[in-house]
Amino acid sequence: MATEASETKTVSFYERPGIEKGILPIGGGIPFGIESVTNPAVGIGGVYGTWGTSYDNETLTSFLEQRLGHPLPANEKLNLAELGFLSRQHLPLNLSREEHTRLEVEVGTKFLTEAIKACNWNASEVDAVLIGMSAPVSEDYLNQITKAAGIPESALKVAIHKACDGSTSSLHLALNPDLPENSQLSQNIARSLYGKKVLVGGIEGLSRFVGLSHDANALQLFGNAAGVVGVIPGKTMKFIAGKSREVFDDEGVLQVAMYYPHSRKATSNGYFVDVTEPLANNIRVAGLMHEPKDGASIAMAGPMGMVKLFVRTGVQVVRDVYSAYQMKLEELGMAGKSLAVAIVHHANFKINKLKEKHLQNLGIVLPMPWLLTEFGNVSAASNMIAFLRELPNLKPFDHILIDGFGAGTYYDALAVELGE
Repeated sequence: MATEASETKTVSFYERPGIEKGILPIGGGIPFGIESVTNPAVGIGGVYGTWGTSYDNETLTSFLEQRLGHPLPANEKLNLAELGFLSRQHLPLNLSREEHTRLEVEVGTKFLTEAIKACNWNASEVDAVLIGMSAPVSEDYLNQITKAAGIPESALKVAIHKACDGSTSSLHLALNPDLPENSQLSQNIARSLYGKKVLVGGIEGLSRFVGLSHDANALQLFGNAAGVVGVIPGKTMKFIAGKSREVFDDEGVLQVAMYYPHSRKATSNGYFVDVTEPLANNIRVAGLMHEPKDGASIAMAGPMGMVKLFVRTGVQVVRDVYSAYQMKLEELGMAGKSLAVAIVHHANFKINKLKEKHLQNLGIVLPMPWLLTEFGNVSAASNMIAFLRELPNLKPFDHILIDGFGAGTYYDALAVELGE
């Protein structure tokens, strides 16, 4: 069963023990914190963290009223603790475009560099970097931060723009050769990365992104964070079963601006994901979004709208993957083995509890811990942060389910085995 979010004490991420803290010298100084996690038994390490001033649920209101330019109406104020969020990090309101770019390049470089250290690798050994980003600060962002981190130009760089599904999609692309994205490429990403050293994750400067919206729900829910994990496909993480699915959000329940190139049409195979190669050794996987008509960055229905958007199809995808997982266990002579944990995107606590309830009604009981109270909804970063929070508890040959979903609407779920 999921841990009740309301039972967790309100603590800023920066107050956690073992956090490396600093001030980035941009815009008068931006707080920054990062935590390194390593599990030598399974051969996996990584880092997660955040940047910006930390606001709890009480101090958030005054900050948002400055951003909105008017008081937050009482009927628009969310019960954030009930939704699982106790604090999150935001940037000053007066940063220039150039300062945002400098900041996020420095942040992204730091996360890649520290993730490499957590894995006990050298930057020169990294063969690929796959990062989910809802709204990249520049079109060549991934190329900039990999170069600054000392990763070879020959390494494959894959930027995934599928909103909150971005980091799970990046891991899925690295592990599952049967995903449809590969049909648009001359190479199969998963086959090319088998046995190689790969960084996967999500880096989300959402304070910048939601600052271009006047949607009170979005402004209360989202914040900055990143999580990057190092894996060796086929060795430290083995693919068992998985599925991706697209169900375009025609009604615009969650409207998101595409700050990245997209053809704005379906592919010949009926998919809404463009796969292009803008630079040598660079691939862009970009999902079509229902964009706000007023030019804002994001517009969303209330929490119940999000429940309706994500739960029904999300349960179907997990059910299908769970069924495929059980069939694979039969083939492998491992019938009866169970999943150690399910790592689920933290859209909000109510969505996850309702998914858990519907899955239980189908006879699928999964441990789904709630782990991200200090961040708010951090989109593509959330699955990797949740995984790293659970990593110390995992053992060789454990099976885990990773469940991602995001605006668009995109779903990726996969079962994997851990261990050297």
